[in-house]
Amino acid sequence: MTNKIPDNVVFSEEKGYNANKLSYATNVGAPAIKIDDIVEWKNKGVRNVNKEFENKFNELKAQYESLMQEYEWNEIVYNAKFSFEPVVGEIYHLYLGKDGSNFLSLIHPDSWNKQHIGSFKLNSNKKWVHLDPKQDNFFQ
Repeated sequence: MTNKIPDNVVFSEEKGYNANKLSYATNVGAPAIKIDDIVEWKNKGVRNVNKEFENKFNELKAQYESLMQEYEWNEIVYNAKFSFEPVVGEIYHLYLGKDGSNFLSLIHPDSWNKQHIGSFKLNSNKKWVHLDPKQDNFFQ
Protein backbone atom coordinates (compact mmCIF):
# COMPACT_ATOMS: atom_id res chain seq x y z
CA MET A 1 0.00 0.00 0.00
CA THR A 2 1.35 3.41 -0.98
CA ASN A 3 1.05 6.46 1.16
CA LYS A 4 -1.32 9.03 -0.17
CA ILE A 5 0.54 12.34 -0.51
CA PRO A 6 -1.50 15.55 -0.28
CA ASP A 7 -1.85 17.61 -3.47
CA ASN A 8 -0.13 20.65 -2.03
CA VAL A 9 3.11 18.78 -1.26
CA VAL A 10 5.84 18.61 -3.92
CA PHE A 11 7.04 15.06 -4.16
CA SER A 12 8.51 12.93 -6.91
CA GLU A 13 9.58 9.29 -6.85
CA GLU A 14 13.08 10.12 -8.13
CA LYS A 15 13.88 13.23 -6.07
CA GLY A 16 11.59 12.90 -3.06
CA TYR A 17 10.53 16.11 -1.31
CA ASN A 18 12.33 18.79 -3.30
CA ALA A 19 10.25 21.98 -2.95
CA ASN A 20 13.21 23.89 -1.54
CA LYS A 21 15.25 23.21 -4.71
CA LEU A 22 12.65 24.45 -7.21
CA SER A 23 12.92 27.92 -8.78
CA TYR A 24 9.23 28.64 -8.30
CA ALA A 25 6.93 28.77 -5.29
CA THR A 26 5.11 25.54 -4.44
CA ASN A 27 3.21 26.54 -1.32
CA VAL A 28 -0.50 27.27 -1.60
CA GLY A 29 0.07 30.56 0.24
CA ALA A 30 2.89 31.64 -2.11
CA PRO A 31 2.31 34.49 -4.54
CA ALA A 32 0.64 33.47 -7.76
CA ILE A 33 2.81 33.14 -10.83
CA LYS A 34 1.59 35.67 -13.33
CA ILE A 35 2.74 36.07 -16.89
CA ASP A 36 3.76 39.64 -17.62
CA ASP A 37 1.44 41.54 -19.94
CA ILE A 38 3.89 42.45 -22.67
CA VAL A 39 1.17 43.59 -25.07
CA GLU A 40 0.99 47.00 -23.38
CA TRP A 41 4.79 47.19 -23.34
CA LYS A 42 4.92 46.41 -27.07
CA ASN A 43 2.16 48.92 -27.87
CA LYS A 44 3.97 51.65 -25.92
CA GLY A 45 7.22 50.81 -27.74
CA VAL A 46 5.51 50.92 -31.13
CA ARG A 47 3.94 54.31 -30.32
CA ASN A 48 7.29 55.73 -29.22
CA VAL A 49 9.12 54.43 -32.28
CA ASN A 50 6.37 55.65 -34.65
CA LYS A 51 6.54 59.09 -33.05
CA GLU A 52 10.32 59.14 -33.54
CA PHE A 53 9.92 58.10 -37.20
CA GLU A 54 7.25 60.76 -37.73
CA ASN A 55 9.49 63.47 -36.23
CA LYS A 56 12.43 62.39 -38.38
CA PHE A 57 10.20 62.29 -41.48
CA ASN A 58 8.92 65.83 -40.78
CA GLU A 59 12.50 67.01 -40.27
CA LEU A 60 13.60 65.46 -43.58
CA LYS A 61 10.52 66.88 -45.31
CA ALA A 62 11.38 70.39 -44.09
CA GLN A 63 14.98 69.98 -45.25
CA TYR A 64 13.76 68.75 -48.65
CA GLU A 65 11.40 71.73 -49.03
CA SER A 66 14.22 74.11 -48.12
CA LEU A 67 16.52 72.43 -50.63
CA MET A 68 13.86 72.69 -53.34
CA GLN A 69 13.42 76.43 -52.64
CA GLU A 70 17.19 76.91 -52.94
CA TYR A 71 17.14 74.97 -56.21
CA GLU A 72 14.24 77.02 -57.61
CA TRP A 73 15.89 80.33 -56.69
CA ASN A 74 19.16 79.21 -58.28
CA GLU A 75 17.29 78.14 -61.40
CA ILE A 76 15.63 81.57 -61.64
CA VAL A 77 18.85 83.53 -61.09
CA TYR A 78 20.95 81.42 -63.47
CA ASN A 79 18.25 81.80 -66.15
CA ALA A 80 18.08 85.58 -65.66
CA LYS A 81 19.73 87.97 -68.09
CA PHE A 82 23.04 89.57 -67.07
CA SER A 83 26.01 90.76 -69.08
CA PHE A 84 28.74 90.54 -66.46
CA GLU A 85 30.58 87.82 -64.57
CA PRO A 86 29.24 87.77 -60.99
CA VAL A 87 31.84 88.03 -58.23
CA VAL A 88 31.72 85.64 -55.29
CA GLY A 89 30.55 87.41 -52.14
CA GLU A 90 28.91 90.37 -53.90
CA ILE A 91 25.21 91.14 -53.52
CA TYR A 92 23.11 91.21 -56.66
CA HIS A 93 19.46 92.11 -57.17
CA LEU A 94 16.99 90.29 -59.37
CA TYR A 95 14.38 92.33 -61.21
CA LEU A 96 11.47 91.72 -63.55
CA GLY A 97 12.02 93.43 -66.90
CA LYS A 98 9.39 95.13 -69.06
CA ASP A 99 9.43 92.17 -71.45
CA GLY A 100 8.58 89.77 -68.60
CA SER A 101 12.05 88.27 -68.30
CA ASN A 102 14.22 88.45 -65.19
CA PHE A 103 17.51 90.32 -65.10
CA LEU A 104 20.30 90.58 -62.54
CA SER A 105 21.81 93.89 -61.53
CA LEU A 106 24.18 95.48 -58.99
CA ILE A 107 21.81 98.44 -58.59
CA HIS A 108 20.04 98.47 -55.22
CA PRO A 109 16.19 98.46 -55.34
CA ASP A 110 16.04 101.85 -53.56
CA SER A 111 18.02 103.47 -56.40
CA TRP A 112 15.45 102.97 -59.15
CA ASN A 113 11.85 102.06 -59.79
CA LYS A 114 11.97 98.48 -61.09
CA GLN A 115 10.04 95.45 -59.82
CA HIS A 116 12.45 93.82 -57.38
CA ILE A 117 12.14 90.03 -57.06
CA GLY A 118 14.93 89.37 -54.57
CA SER A 119 18.51 89.96 -53.50
CA PHE A 120 21.16 87.27 -53.78
CA LYS A 121 24.78 86.63 -52.93
CA LEU A 122 26.96 84.24 -54.90
CA ASN A 123 28.85 81.86 -52.60
CA SER A 124 32.15 80.07 -53.29
CA ASN A 125 30.29 77.00 -54.59
CA LYS A 126 28.64 79.18 -57.25
CA LYS A 127 25.31 78.83 -55.49
CA TRP A 128 23.04 81.84 -55.23
CA VAL A 129 21.99 82.44 -51.62
CA HIS A 130 18.66 84.21 -51.23
CA LEU A 131 19.11 87.09 -48.79
CA ASP A 132 15.43 87.75 -48.09
CA PRO A 133 14.06 84.53 -46.55
CA LYS A 134 10.62 86.07 -45.96
CA GLN A 135 10.16 85.86 -49.74
CA ASP A 136 10.70 82.09 -49.72
CA ASN A 137 6.94 81.64 -50.16
CA PHE A 138 7.37 83.20 -53.65
CA PHE A 139 6.85 79.73 -55.21
CA GLN A 140 3.62 78.90 -53.41
